[in-house]
Amino acid sequence: MGSLAAADEPLPQLKYPQARRDDSIVDDYHGVLVPDPYRWMEQLDSEEVKEFVGAQAAVADAVLSTCDEHRGRLRKQLTALFDHPRFRAPFKRGVGSGSGSYYYYFHNPGLRPHSALYVQHGLGGDPSVLLDPNAFSDDGTVSLGMVGVSDAGDYLAYGTSASGSDWVTIRVMRVSDREHLPDTLNWVKFSRIAWTRDGLGFFYSRFPAPRDGEALDSGIKTDVNLNHEVYYHFLGTDQTQDVLCWRDPDHPKYIYIPEVTEDGKYVILSVSETSDPVNKLYYCDLSSLAHGLEGMKGTDGMLPFVKLVDKFEAYYGLIANDGTEFTFLTNKDAPRYKLSRVDVGEPESSWTDVLPEHDKAVLESACAVHGDKLLVNYLSDVKYVLQMRSLVTGELLHDIPIDIGTVNGISGRRVDSEVFVEFASFLTPGIIYRCDVSAEVPEMSVYREISVPGFDRNEFEAKQVFYPSKDGTKIPMFIVSKKDLNLNGSHPALLFGYGGFGMSVTPQFSVTRVVLMRHLGFVACVANVRGGGEYGEGWHRAGALASKQNCFDDFAAAGEFLVAAGYTNPTRLCIEGGSNGGLLVAACLNQRPDLFGCALAHVGVMDMLRFHKFTIGRAWTCDFGCSENEEEFHWLIKYSPLHNVRRPWEKGGRGWGGQYPPTLLLTADHDDRVVPSHTLKFLATMQHVLRAGEEGSPQTNPIIARIERKSGHGCGRSTQKIVCSLLSSRAAATSDLVLAPVLGLNCSVLFVNAWQIDEAADRYAFAAKMMGVSWID
Repeated sequence: MGSLAAADEPLPQLKYPQARRDDSIVDDYHGVLVPDPYRWMEQLDSEEVKEFVGAQAAVADAVLSTCDEHRGRLRKQLTALFDHPRFRAPFKRGVGSGSGSYYYYFHNPGLRPHSALYVQHGLGGDPSVLLDPNAFSDDGTVSLGMVGVSDAGDYLAYGTSASGSDWVTIRVMRVSDREHLPDTLNWVKFSRIAWTRDGLGFFYSRFPAPRDGEALDSGIKTDVNLNHEVYYHFLGTDQTQDVLCWRDPDHPKYIYIPEVTEDGKYVILSVSETSDPVNKLYYCDLSSLAHGLEGMKGTDGMLPFVKLVDKFEAYYGLIANDGTEFTFLTNKDAPRYKLSRVDVGEPESSWTDVLPEHDKAVLESACAVHGDKLLVNYLSDVKYVLQMRSLVTGELLHDIPIDIGTVNGISGRRVDSEVFVEFASFLTPGIIYRCDVSAEVPEMSVYREISVPGFDRNEFEAKQVFYPSKDGTKIPMFIVSKKDLNLNGSHPALLFGYGGFGMSVTPQFSVTRVVLMRHLGFVACVANVRGGGEYGEGWHRAGALASKQNCFDDFAAAGEFLVAAGYTNPTRLCIEGGSNGGLLVAACLNQRPDLFGCALAHVGVMDMLRFHKFTIGRAWTCDFGCSENEEEFHWLIKYSPLHNVRRPWEKGGRGWGGQYPPTLLLTADHDDRVVPSHTLKFLATMQHVLRAGEEGSPQTNPIIARIERKSGHGCGRSTQKIVCSLLSSRAAATSDLVLAPVLGLNCSVLFVNAWQIDEAADRYAFAAKMMGVSWID
């Protein structure tokens, strides 16, 4: 394990705050008594918690101040390298295709806190700023959460989020003169903006407003989210006049996401209860409403939705419709996904497969373009493959070659003859391709390419390896490093993992990774452990529920491989992960403290017995299980980070006589996805059990926490806070951007998983200091 002896200068004697332990709090889980002495830390707005946070911040500051030399250099290099123009793929709105259309896209010239939304008339038009989130707040803590442009391009509806919260406020702007309408919609969460074709308004989802006397600070509101509702908002009206379209008080845990078909005839309602890839599917024929949505005003009735799929048996995502014939992306009897079609106009109509499941690759997305064509996106051994197929028959029309990397987004519609594709890789900062799909043989041309001054891809190499896990399963892992690395076991290595919720971790460019490789000699590794979606639902399920231990075994095996292959050694192996990846790091920290030289755990789910009691945590029971079920409790108690901290130096402890490696936990005071109490309770438990800071304790390595103020779960932070993006999503093909995920633990790849430059400098300076890594000029 790494130790303070490896550092250039010894740390000051650390005095950790003694957190109050309430030993009277003991829960009975199916006959097993489990103490919870830090339950009071769940009251995030209490003075006692604030004092504890302040005291822990002082300890962290004392440790991090010893890393100032590395911190300053890292901050300087990160800032310089990140100061480059960035673009997202444009999406089109307006009068059909061609010169009448307007193109909308996000752009940041360098170090602005947020990317602004631009608009231009035609591809050759002069761009102008339509919406600049940098004007939302003085300190950059109010960000853009979602955008939706009406079909004619007349209006922009957008949602803002304060301090990284999942709660969103929607406002409306007239595009022609940038004038804001008085419309303001509150208590929006887990929603999208779904305009009707007439441009009179849009569908959205929200929760009921708090009752009088309840806390109104949504950023620290940790109550369970219940009774989601769908409304239609008419432009120019007050929210109180919105039309209630759907609610179901008999199922308060359901989450509803509305979507309007491209032809404008139908509104589709996706119904979810957990973050599992399963949903119910309802639809409403808007043309069947005798007096349209206007006729619903002032009535108590809801829209006459037809329940097309009324069981949580599979995932269904709308791809296209031709009249009553609908095509969906689904995993029904297809763990690697397929395309299926049904005619909702024929009640007895059966589902037919348009594009059957591939025998190896995962169908990530499909985008209907140029009438009856499909741009499909496969994931094969964690590498993307693009194809043009027939929407009618599923027949392969053309392969579309791309480099080894990640398709981060596809922008196109059936009325369009062009498609934009976002691409990135470990050594490619970003390319936006334009594809003319009306051509007999469509070709990808570079529309925009992101260039990072000072970055030369020829300095580095990226490779993929497959290593055996504990049970013999072959696990893929990417390794990025300087070229011609001498495998002598001396290099510092950063091992990243996630392993949950069917989310795939695919090749992405990272400024931080470049700085670490170039100036600290790091080898950067991404392990595609089970629990993710890299090989479909089978891979996901192999790392969930009773099989969750596979994730931790896979991650530990990745570390063992890196050591055995000569990339690094245990004193120089740093592990890192966020959210579910924070759980991964913490569980492995408990199980194998001997294997790692440093640990960085971001916003982790640490209390596996109570996570379901806060905000949207109930939706994660599909992956974890729930302590209220006896069998599932016994799964959870075995690896729950909070409940498995042991003294490695004691008989029966783990680590064969050593100590825990230097550990930095990271959380944010406005994280209403994984509430900060997870990290606070785990921190206090580690310091108490390991006797950190006590005279004579073998635990001399620091156990500290960095707590970000006015920030959330990694989403919605400013550009100065952006360093890398690692997660990809099956929802990558879209035009109206929903910048927050639904029910899950991650930030959507449509923007990025965001970390502060300052925070990145802190955590990697900490890792370098603890592992004795010197700066390379």
